[in-house]
Amino acid sequence: MQQRLQKIIAAAGYCSRRRAEELIAAGRVRVDGHIAVIGEKADDQAAVILIDDKPLQSAEKLVYVLINKPLGTVTTLSDPEGRPVVTDLVKELGVRLFPVGRLDINTSGLLLLTNDGALANRLAHPSHQVDKRYLVKVRGQLTNDSKRQLEEGVALEDGMTSPAKLVNLRISGNHTWFELIIHEGRNRQVRRMCEALGHQVSRLVRIGYAFLTLDNLAPGQKRLLSEREVKRLQGLDKNGPISKTKARQT
Repeated sequence: MQQRLQKIIAAAGYCSRRRAEELIAAGRVRVDGHIAVIGEKADDQAAVILIDDKPLQSAEKLVYVLINKPLGTVTTLSDPEGRPVVTDLVKELGVRLFPVGRLDINTSGLLLLTNDGALANRLAHPSHQVDKRYLVKVRGQLTNDSKRQLEEGVALEDGMTSPAKLVNLRISGNHTWFELIIHEGRNRQVRRMCEALGHQVSRLVRIGYAFLTLDNLAPGQKRLLSEREVKRLQGLDKNGPISKTKARQT
């Protein structure tokens, strides 16, 4: 079947679709003897595809893993500073996996890893607006104005954030705990939203992603997604936003 080349490469688990486009643009991909171009299609069953003159291997069995990322672990495939990386937690599976989105080094919690490049790209793309739920602890007590700004949008250096939802707020001494549900994936977004309102984040844990939760996974633990969970991820509102946050506020 004829498919876009970057989709074939991602489906084979070689890299993400975006990275595949970069390889094609750099002239590192050949199809049936010629250098591929962006937008080119190929027969995923018959074409001979080379990347850096090495044949693209057939797709591995697709694997979907949910981990509870510990503090101090970086969401990359390798780290020049020698810090632990999330893929260290899944080495024994014997499959090359990559993370769906990112959590910064000081944020713990729910993270998906997979070799299904097509699904990973779809979930991570901002147009699909997957709900992400965070448990947040900040210094000081939130004012009503701060609550309103978190929910309606906070002005950051890269633009106004989209509407969010704040639930389960409680005061504990000089700190405030709450859950914040967003559907964007900007770098350090929750921390920057709180800091813009004068509140330093002292703890941040992602506790939900779409319909998935951490359940009873301890930091560093993982589990494979069930077939039913994978199908639910694959079927999430293919024609529009996945987020329920926006729908609740319109």
